[in-house]
Amino acid sequence: MALYTQESIERVKEAADMVEVVSPRAELRRVGARHVGLCPFHDERTPSFSVNAESKLYHCFGCGEAGDVIRFVETTEALDFPAAVEVLAERYGVELRRENEDPEAEQRRRRRERLLVVVERAAAYYARLLWGSAEARQAREYLAGRGLEEHVLREFRVGYAPEAWETLTAAALRSGLTAEEVTAAGLGQHGRRGGLIDRFRGRIMFPLADPRGRVLGFGARAMGEGQRPKYLNTSENELYHKGRQLFGIDRARAPAARGGRIVVVEGYTDVLALHQAGLREAVAIMGTALTQDQMSELGRAASTVFLALDADRSGEEAMVRAARQASGRGVELRVVRMPPGTDPAELIATEGAEAFAGRLDAAVSVPEFQVHRVLASADVETARGRDRALAELRPLVALTPERSVTRDELVRLVASRLDVPPDYVGTGARARAAAGGAERPVSERRFAPASGDAEAQRERPANAAPEAVGRPERAFLALCLGQGPLGRDYLARASDEHLVGSTLRAAREHLLAHFDDPLGELPEEPTLATLVEQVAMLAARQPSSEQALRVSFLQLELRRIERELRKAAERGDLERQRALWPPREDARAQIDELMGLAP
Repeated sequence: MALYTQESIERVKEAADMVEVVSPRAELRRVGARHVGLCPFHDERTPSFSVNAESKLYHCFGCGEAGDVIRFVETTEALDFPAAVEVLAERYGVELRRENEDPEAEQRRRRRERLLVVVERAAAYYARLLWGSAEARQAREYLAGRGLEEHVLREFRVGYAPEAWETLTAAALRSGLTAEEVTAAGLGQHGRRGGLIDRFRGRIMFPLADPRGRVLGFGARAMGEGQRPKYLNTSENELYHKGRQLFGIDRARAPAARGGRIVVVEGYTDVLALHQAGLREAVAIMGTALTQDQMSELGRAASTVFLALDADRSGEEAMVRAARQASGRGVELRVVRMPPGTDPAELIATEGAEAFAGRLDAAVSVPEFQVHRVLASADVETARGRDRALAELRPLVALTPERSVTRDELVRLVASRLDVPPDYVGTGARARAAAGGAERPVSERRFAPASGDAEAQRERPANAAPEAVGRPERAFLALCLGQGPLGRDYLARASDEHLVGSTLRAAREHLLAHFDDPLGELPEEPTLATLVEQVAMLAARQPSSEQALRVSFLQLELRRIERELRKAAERGDLERQRALWPPREDARAQIDELMGLAP
């Protein structure tokens, strides 16, 4: 996809009202030329979040989050840069232009936009029928019987497709659409006699939207007796791809970004019930086959993913597969144990939202879940069966942190169930971990505790998943690339103490050595290469400014000083603390000045 022109991006930033954009996420009050409030990115009692309405920048002195209006939308609504630009452009009526877009690409884009309009109209039509058609009475009663209220059904634009064969397609053709467009949008299909008929008939319609809320297709539940299949999705087409779809992601992404977690369930009504109960960070994968694309979308929305899938064999296997999909993505998986034969919607209806919230609080890590799963199916009546179970369980126990309550409990549980001494479990697990985890599933290795000294343990997360950590550092590196010679100077000024983790430091060295063409000769080390690619992509898509670069460097300097202060406090070194206080205040003052906060 062609990038938007710099002129378009600047017009979006000029048109956007920074205070208006931020206000739904943070209650702001005006203090002189600035606006302050509680930070939307972390919990705090004293306001440390500041917005400069004129320069359209924000900064939190508590957690260090900072950026411009586009960055704010990216972060709070879990969108990538182009999507954030598009959201703001649509909101403030700015026409976007693309750089060097070839005629074929422009034609494909315009066709896609037309198909999106077609599907949106269909969604509105189905929604009107659900509430205004006598034929839809059974559908309304079914939804009410599931405990779903009208306000949440309207919010998700749930609708109803009539039983007649050609209602939608005939109306679409009368409105000027072609038969090809109707079928390409997934709304019609050719009948046995050659005519065009509706794909969905006599069904409850659940619109399937992208993260921005644009409807791409539908999931449809049958209402008639003997109607098959029970659930029918839009067929794969130019807009809709089932493997990328998460039902409810458009409603869940902002709450998930704020709370740092997202809850994954299987069905449409589960999502509706959870949102109705106030758990608005819920999405559905519409089955149990969680794909890499879906996991990537989940990771963009939140750093912790709670899997609340059905407590049957397919659901359990899906959770194990999910662990493989999450490997290396910087996503923490937690498994929510559901009562057998009960889905989230039923649990909320019978026991209340508190029951489900309690299960979220009691969610376990994937290794813990797998230990319980192995024990449930183990043959504990024979020595051979216990040996097999023990061989499978030892590497799983080794994946939990050493000297932790979790590991101790698992060791006791396994020893008790298999009737073996605890050393058989704990010692064996440690020995295997020390030997390099030969029996450890590759997809689970990221859960292994770090080894080596304390510094190595602190660096391990930064090196394991560059997309999950070091966001301010990555932003700084990208801003340097976007500022030419000035950026190179700032890159050289950044010391090892400014960049936490050897991978970030190595990325700085690579960028200094290959500043004009950072992707021309990528490092051989995969993690480092990935980080360099991320920084280069961020620099290419996100505009840079001298002011933003200076603020970014000062934020790193402030964090460096505060780390030094913490170390000095731990050592009880009062002299060192006193020496660090003036430079800390100086860095804060410079950030204030750049943000327009200085008196």
